[in-house]
Amino acid sequence: MKNINLLWIALLALGLYNCVQPPDYPIEPKISIPESGRITNKDIIAQGNVTALADTLAITFAFTDGDGDLGEGGDSLDVFLTDSREGFVNRYKLPIVPDQGTGNGISGEITIRIPNKPFNICCTYPDNSQPCVPNSNFPTDTYYYTIQIRDRAGHYSNTLDSEEITILCN
Repeated sequence: MKNINLLWIALLALGLYNCVQPPDYPIEPKISIPESGRITNKDIIAQGNVTALADTLAITFAFTDGDGDLGEGGDSLDVFLTDSREGFVNRYKLPIVPDQGTGNGISGEITIRIPNKPFNICCTYPDNSQPCVPNSNFPTDTYYYTIQIRDRAGHYSNTLDSEEITILCN
């Protein structure tokens, strides 16, 4: 009878141990396509000039981080969206991501919203004419973002490209 009780205790302990195992993620953050299968909420957006209707481009990606040190207070800007046309990097603040469960490994999705106010999303032209101003010679412009994040320890994630976005320039 004593051996049966010890067996039950051992099985219960093993079951609890398996239930509380932290995820086995690397300490560097990793980003990927979200469960929805799309990174951007739209493929076409009007140029953000004063006559454009208010609209927002949302960039969503999934993440994992083994040591759970994503996000930071203060003024740190740790989400990098690089415009494919000129290589300009837009930087955004990553909110502190709380720990999940008993381990420090975390995962989830992050959404960055880019309001289409004047000059947030605008056309650039191959003839080097003034950007962000309607140009009848170039009715559309296309680009994508290359996304990367950084954790508090300074580890950079892999990069991920968004879908191509068409900007209506007129």
